[in-house]
Amino acid sequence: MVKYKPGLKAQIVHEHLSTSQNTYDLSEKYQIDNQRIGEWVQRYRKNGIDIFKPRRHKRTFTTDFKLIVIDYYQTHEDSMAEVAARFDILTA
Repeated sequence: MVKYKPGLKAQIVHEHLSTSQNTYDLSEKYQIDNQRIGEWVQRYRKNGIDIFKPRRHKRTFTTDFKLIVIDYYQTHEDSMAEVAARFDILTA
């Protein structure tokens, strides 16, 4: 999995939101998958600019948290990407 710098992610999301360029055009411009850009935009809209700050430690999730996420996914009609954005978790 390719890692992108937080500054680049923030720049692309800002460009998408301020110029109304669609993710496909940005994908062509930056040579990054348009779905990945879409995920960044969703996560930004749900959690703000902090999602681009690098984490210093590996996150661990409790069993209760995992069960809450699974339950939410099964009882709502959100896509997996939307659920991941809502709970600030990355999908593989």
